[in-house]
Amino acid sequence: MPEKRPHPPSDLNNDPKRPRSTNGSPAPMTDEERRKADVAARIAALKAKAKPPAPVVPVASAPPALKEDVQAKIAAMKARFASGGASPSPGPRSPAPLPNSSPANGNDTQERVRAQLAALQAKTAQRRGQAAPPPPPAREDSGSMGRGGLGIGLHPALLGERKAQSSEQKGDKKTAAKVNPYLEQGSTTQDEKDPTVYDPRLGRARIDRKTRDMVFNEKGKFIAQAEALRAQERLEKMKQEMQAQLRKKEIEEATEKSYLVKTPPEVEWWDEGLVSVGSYADIDKPNGVKMDVITQYVQHPVLLEPPQEKLQPTAKAMYLTKKEQKKMRRQRRMEEHKDQQMKIRLGIVPTPEPKVKKSNLMRVLGSEAVKDPTAVEARVNRQIEERADAHEQANEERKLTKEERHEKLAKQQESDAAKGIRMAVFRVETLSYGKHRYQIDINAKQQDLTGMVVLHPKLNLVVVEGGRHGVEAYKKLMLRRIKWEENAAPVGGERVKEGEERDWLQPLDEQGRIKDLSYNRCSLVWEGEEKQRAFKKWGSRVCETDGEAKDALARMKMENMWTLAQSMKIE
Repeated sequence: MPEKRPHPPSDLNNDPKRPRSTNGSPAPMTDEERRKADVAARIAALKAKAKPPAPVVPVASAPPALKEDVQAKIAAMKARFASGGASPSPGPRSPAPLPNSSPANGNDTQERVRAQLAALQAKTAQRRGQAAPPPPPAREDSGSMGRGGLGIGLHPALLGERKAQSSEQKGDKKTAAKVNPYLEQGSTTQDEKDPTVYDPRLGRARIDRKTRDMVFNEKGKFIAQAEALRAQERLEKMKQEMQAQLRKKEIEEATEKSYLVKTPPEVEWWDEGLVSVGSYADIDKPNGVKMDVITQYVQHPVLLEPPQEKLQPTAKAMYLTKKEQKKMRRQRRMEEHKDQQMKIRLGIVPTPEPKVKKSNLMRVLGSEAVKDPTAVEARVNRQIEERADAHEQANEERKLTKEERHEKLAKQQESDAAKGIRMAVFRVETLSYGKHRYQIDINAKQQDLTGMVVLHPKLNLVVVEGGRHGVEAYKKLMLRRIKWEENAAPVGGERVKEGEERDWLQPLDEQGRIKDLSYNRCSLVWEGEEKQRAFKKWGSRVCETDGEAKDALARMKMENMWTLAQSMKIE
């Protein structure tokens, strides 16, 4: 079996194929050795920085002085790497090969010198502002470095972590600063910064934080503030209660005064211009009446058109019996048929096709029906279907859409209101059941009525106004259709309107039982005509006292309706 081909020693890029080193793992550096190596590396770096970089020349033709300079730089680089990585152990080392010991060793030395020179040139170019990344340091197999699996050397950064872990295990609690071998170890001052990169205006001066004394709140400070706020709230609440009591007293006095009958005046307003004295006591005396006002001329007031004429309902057509309706229809159709025949004779209208049915099939199509009865029957059926489809299509075309129906209803309601505005006032004992309130509200909106619902703990007043047809329909709703004795518990999903959360507007009492509404009923307080609408829209108002109810109706000058409803006797 032939032997394996030896690996060429000049190949530096194929690390896994190099022979495994016989050196053991390096021993960790002590703190003193690390400081010495760091100082030596800094000194070597400063010396190398002071000297200009040497040109790259072949090693064979370099003079001895240049070789010494190159060896010094290599030693400085090794010292710098040793400061950030592991230092060689004090154990036995292999002697450095001589420059001219053998041809293979000479070629290896030349390659390493070239690599070190290239690294120095890259570092110098980086200082001058060039963006040339430094090459990683070459790893040597002969050095006392830690080895990994498959003969792969460890990275210097990993060696630093390994050394830190070993120092912690030995009991060294001091943490040494990690040194990056790829960065320059010298401190960069303000003068050495590149002006093309660094902007001195961005530097900020350090601002020292001023110390402040600790100030403590006195004991009871916030308690006193809270007590002051509570006292102010109690004072505001007391003022509101006093104002509410005063307003309630004024409302009760106003309610009592509304029932008092006013004293008749001494002289009526229509007699003030005729009576000479301010009373009727001296009317029988000669000078008791102003006679000079009475003349021979008769005063005729300006004639006004009576408003009832435009409010007169239109004459309705006479109702006919079924027999009379059939007779009128027969006569009308006969006249239309005669007109159609006249147009056909004159040639104005073409002759229509005969209306064939199964009943007159043999009479209209006698000979054809005998020859081919199946085809004739199919044709007749097709004509019957066509006439039915045309009839259905005509009905659909005449049918109004949803928008057209709404417009027609709105026009009818407007024309009904133009004939005259009627008003109706109803009294309801209680409206605690939400269904009753909903029926009152939704029907008024559907009939295009305006008015108001006054909700009160003692009684409820419903005022509606609109056209005659709408008011009559609403009157039928209030007096016949709604079952006022009905009551039920509220459903969970019902939405409570603002102001309707009071106890007397709930269908349940304080114990949670359904209220008994057997006494509840609706009565018509007043009905009549008015010149124009008093309300602009439909709404409701919750009032706790009689004064609030009167104030709500006083805006439309209808506060007397509340007094009239209160004075009614309910059977």
